[in-house]
This record gives sequence, structure tokens and C-alpha cells, in this order.
Amino acid sequence: MIQPASPDLITVYIDGKEIAVPKGTNVIEAAKRVNVDVPHYCYHPKLTVVGNCRMCLVEMGLPAVDPATKAPVMDPATGKQKVNWMPRPTIGCATNVSPGLHIRTTTQMVKDCREGVMEFLLINHPLDCPICDQAGECKLQEQSAGYGRGYSRFVEKKNVKPKRTLLGPRVMLDDERCILCSRCIRFSKEVAKDDVLGFIDRGSYSTLTCYPGRKLENNYSLNTVDICPVGALTSTDFRFKMRVWFLKQTNSIDTESSAGANTVVWSREGVVYRVTPRQNDAVNDTWMADSGRVLYKEIRAAGRLDSVRVEGSESALEFALGAAAAILGKGGAAVVGSGRSTVEEQFLTRKLAEALKAKASLVSRVGEGDGLLVTADRNPNVRGALVTGLAAELPSATLGTLAEQIDSGAVTSVVSVGEDLAAAGLSEAQMAKISIIYLGTHANATSRAARVVFPTLTVFEKHGTLVNQQFRIQRFAKAVPGVAGAVDDLTVLSRLVSACGGAYLGSDVGTVWTALSAEVPALAAIRYSNIPDTGLLLDGSPWAALPFAEGASLHYKPGSAPQEAAARG
Repeated sequence: MIQPASPDLITVYIDGKEIAVPKGTNVIEAAKRVNVDVPHYCYHPKLTVVGNCRMCLVEMGLPAVDPATKAPVMDPATGKQKVNWMPRPTIGCATNVSPGLHIRTTTQMVKDCREGVMEFLLINHPLDCPICDQAGECKLQEQSAGYGRGYSRFVEKKNVKPKRTLLGPRVMLDDERCILCSRCIRFSKEVAKDDVLGFIDRGSYSTLTCYPGRKLENNYSLNTVDICPVGALTSTDFRFKMRVWFLKQTNSIDTESSAGANTVVWSREGVVYRVTPRQNDAVNDTWMADSGRVLYKEIRAAGRLDSVRVEGSESALEFALGAAAAILGKGGAAVVGSGRSTVEEQFLTRKLAEALKAKASLVSRVGEGDGLLVTADRNPNVRGALVTGLAAELPSATLGTLAEQIDSGAVTSVVSVGEDLAAAGLSEAQMAKISIIYLGTHANATSRAARVVFPTLTVFEKHGTLVNQQFRIQRFAKAVPGVAGAVDDLTVLSRLVSACGGAYLGSDVGTVWTALSAEVPALAAIRYSNIPDTGLLLDGSPWAALPFAEGASLHYKPGSAPQEAAARG
């Protein structure tokens, strides 16, 4: 017999199975704990409960007690306390469990209710699953097969509604498919704080629309597409491009800011088709910003660097490394690292600076935070630079000190790892006075002025880790192969460190982590392969008091989970 482990747990019975669940848990979530599916459409665990789809109807009963004495009423046949079953079904989403509650999800009454709800939802729904963009991830399609009647008794004509209606620049509505679950309305109002959607008209003529003079154009609008249980809302960028069952899913991180929202990259045969949010309640719940979804387009954007170059001409990697080492070996070198680099790349950048006996600089990117998942710090890994020792203090927006050293002649060569020196404040004249070695993905003023150029990989083409605003280290994986001609950042940096007199530390993430965990105290007890999908908070962070450690996550819950403890050596 399962006993509640603490006063915060209560015992309930689901299809005869006894289970202890926290107080305040609703029936749908309680059933999940014993792998019982209670189908639903309008319910979403991160939104308020409205109970308007009625798909989650179940039977409920309470332990019988004598009204006068409050003593349990026992069943003489079984020797157990009787259960008073309610005569009508109850929706599970709006019902929180109570001690001794009994729930039945497989009775004939429940089955009839589900079939009835499905029948009403499909009355005006178009039977266009083969051409619907939601096919393969449609809850209506799945639940009509699992819980529907299997045939239609409807012989009248379906009510035709508008199709291909633009609600905003990124979201299109096919109103015939809408089942009026109101998830999109609640998300816009409660999470995005943009109360722009609503229903108009009544009965079978009810229609989703924007308020007069408004559009669904906030930076979180595509989350409504993610949570739409049917094919009513679709992304204008992704619709009709690819069937989802053909796509490979790869865990990644949104690199547009320090929030570190968890994402999934959907790709096929080396091409990325879309990016969607991945649930991590400690970082981003189940949401992400629209601006982070289009970052994959940088893979094939104009200006992508695809060849190693020395003095403007294509070159072999070995020759370019030798040329770079010769330039840097003359002395007067400086290193400019990046808050966009991974933890592993920042560690190797630090080792390069040490080999050159040079000071490493870091450039900040600052914008206006939105209070949700786009922070004021637009670099995804400034905290990683502090952890690895690449930076000892908060970065500045410009390279003022470096500019002064160039003007004085103290610095004659600069290694730039992914940073455009012109955008960071160096003038054309200052850049002309120095020899530049540039590692980056796209052409810019720095790559054009550089004597040696190493084309590197985007975040979608490599493995690595980033440290977000909470000092939570998070892994991301390689989704697609790098473009032809590009070289892994770790390979270039490791070889460059070795060519400049430092120790060769390997060119893959696992090998670099051997040296990384040996030298960086905050990472000493962490193994790369055991970092969980939800990330790992760095304990005892000496940087937590820094003013830029802003908390912009929706539900930041500090502390180590059991899986986090298991990842530590």
C-alpha cells in the first residue's frame, strides 16, 4: 500500500491504482503519474483552466461516510470502505484531487462521453488530414482514432469558415479547423501579455479573430502555433515545407540572449526547417521568442565564409595555421574572445591568450530585455567566459583599451574569435595598423581586413555547452553538418594554441572537457556526458552577485535536482 511520504502528499485511486500525489494536483496530471491518459484539448499545464472542450470527462467517487457520525461506511462484501460514485461525469482539468478520491477513466460512461465530444468536434471539421500541415502532430487526429466513434452520423452540410487568414506576420489561421480550445487566447493574455485574440459570433459560427485594429505580432506569437492542438494555427515560415515525421529532432539552445531557452531543431538531410521550444521549467517553461526561431537561417545566409584564406587567397588549413603562428610569434598580440562562443571554445581562447602572453578582451551586446525570454544581455555565454577564466570582469560594449594599445603600438596583431572588431569600436585606420587573424562564420569588416581567415561553424553545426543568466550550464547538440569548407572552432583553436607554443588539448568536446574540468574549479566535479537535458546549476558561484545576473526566466527555481547531483563526479 502506497503511503504519502509527506503531509504535502495525498492518496488517490485511479482505475483501482493507489497513488500519492501533491496537494493541488488536478486529475489529468495525477493520471499521468500512473501512465493513464486522460485526453484533453483546452487544458495546458502552463495556462489557466477553462474547461471548455469537455474531452477530459471522467467518473469520480468519494469514500462513503455516515452523515451523522462521520464514520467510514464499509462494504461487507469486500471489507473495504464503500465509494459513493457521482451520477454524472466530471471534467478532470478543473478538478483537483482530494484525499481518498476515486477516479475511473475506462468505464462505458466515460467512453460514451469521449465519443460524443469527438463527434461534436468533427461535425464542422474538414476531413483534410492528408493535406493538413498539422498531420503527424495533431491531437484531434490522434484522439479521434483513440477515442472517437470511428464513423460519422452527420449527413448535413458542414459550416464553411474562412481559410488562410493572416492573424499576424508569422501566424496563419484556418478557421475551419479551429475547435475553440482558447489556448492561443490564454497564452497571448497570460504569458505574452498581449491580449489581442478572442472569439466572436456564437454556436457553430464562432470564429477566432484579432481585436479590431490589432494583429498577432508580438515576439512570442508562434507559441500559439506550438500549443494549438489542431491545424488551425500554422507558421507562415514552416507551413507546407516538410512533413514532421521526416524530420530529425536535435536538442539545442536559443543563442539570441543570455536566457538560454531550450529548443528543438528540426532537420532533414542537412537542412534545418524549423526551431521550436523544448520544455525546461527552470529556464523557459515551454516557450521561446519568435526571434530565436529564425536563427537557423544564418546557416545558409549570404556572406557565409566557406574557405580558409591567407592574404585574401584560399589556403590549406595547415598553411594558414603556420601563417597565423608566424604573425603572432612576432609579439604584441592581443586576443578578442566572444560571449557567443561555447564554454569549450572560450577555454581554448583563454589558453591561446596564455600561450601568447596576451590579454583577452570580451565584447558585450546589450539591448532592451522584454522581461520574458529575451534578456538585456544579448550574448548567450558571458557567464561562461567568467567561469572559464577568459574574462575576469564584466565586458564593455567597445574595445576602448585595445584601441589605445593599437594607437600606441603596443598591440600589432589581434586574434578575433567571432567578433567584428569594427562593430566593437575599432576604426578602419586602427584595423589597418594591425595584423588580424579572424575566426568566424560570416563575412564582415574584420574578415575583409584580416590576413588569415578561418571559417567556423554556427551553433547548429557543432556540439558544446553554454552558461545562461542563472549560471546554469546547458548542452546543445549538432543538428546538421557544417557547410563545405568550414572548420570546427575547437579544431582551429586547439591547433592554434599548439602552433603558438601551448599544449594541444584536443579538437572534440569530450577531449577538451578533460582539460577543462581539470583546470576550472566550477566545472571540476561535472562530466560533460552527464549534464542533463535541463542543464546543471553551477554551485557556489562567486559571480552571482554581479549586477548583470538578471532573472528573466518565467519560473526560475534555484537549487539542484536529483538528476543534477547525479551528473557531478
